[in-house]
Amino acid sequence: MADQEDDLILSDLPDDELVPQMQDDLYDGMKEEIVEGVNILLERGWTPYDILTKALVGGMTVVGNDFRDGILFVPEVLMAANAMKAGMAILKPLLVETGAPRMGRMVIGTVKGDIHDIGQNLVTMMMEGAGFEVKNIGINNPAEDYIAALKDFDADILGMSALLTTTMPYMKIVIDQLKEQGLRDDYIVLVGGAPLNEEFGRAIGADAYCRDAAVAVETAKDFIARKHNQAAS
Repeated sequence: MADQEDDLILSDLPDDELVPQMQDDLYDGMKEEIVEGVNILLERGWTPYDILTKALVGGMTVVGNDFRDGILFVPEVLMAANAMKAGMAILKPLLVETGAPRMGRMVIGTVKGDIHDIGQNLVTMMMEGAGFEVKNIGINNPAEDYIAALKDFDADILGMSALLTTTMPYMKIVIDQLKEQGLRDDYIVLVGGAPLNEEFGRAIGADAYCRDAAVAVETAKDFIARKHNQAAS
């Protein structure tokens, strides 16, 4: 099987075979092949947006589903996400130029007092893989940093992460400050992290608790779709 793979020349494949092959390569975390595939499709006249949605997002959707179902684990997902990132590095400036439609914008970070970031980095990569623009503001964020980033980035979604039970309550402080400033209804608030659960998410006034990165993507898509439908009606 390995010999057959070695003999595979991506540029020889027609579009209808190249796209599924790129999705397989993405699933396997093959960075160089993704870069090559993206460049081939660009040379063939594909729009950056079509490459993103049909080749890359299509592949990451399978990764997300298999991660949710326990078929893939964090190391494999990170490899796939890094391959996706390599493809996105080529497409991002082109997408800006062509003014492609965006799925939505998210600000994500770990709350004040907490320095864990593996989970939220995974969410960042998966969200970007689904076509969202994400500003990751890192660890140990006070409420004012979240709120400033939401405004600066013109975000639709706020994602907050915590791994320590002692830092979980800080999420409510951020949500309360949004309320005090009359901004709460402007943003979809998603929370996640190992010690959290749905009941906690409801109690602090978040829109949803997401148990992992794949759920975060599906939840974000669902809320954005509802937002667009409300705006249209």
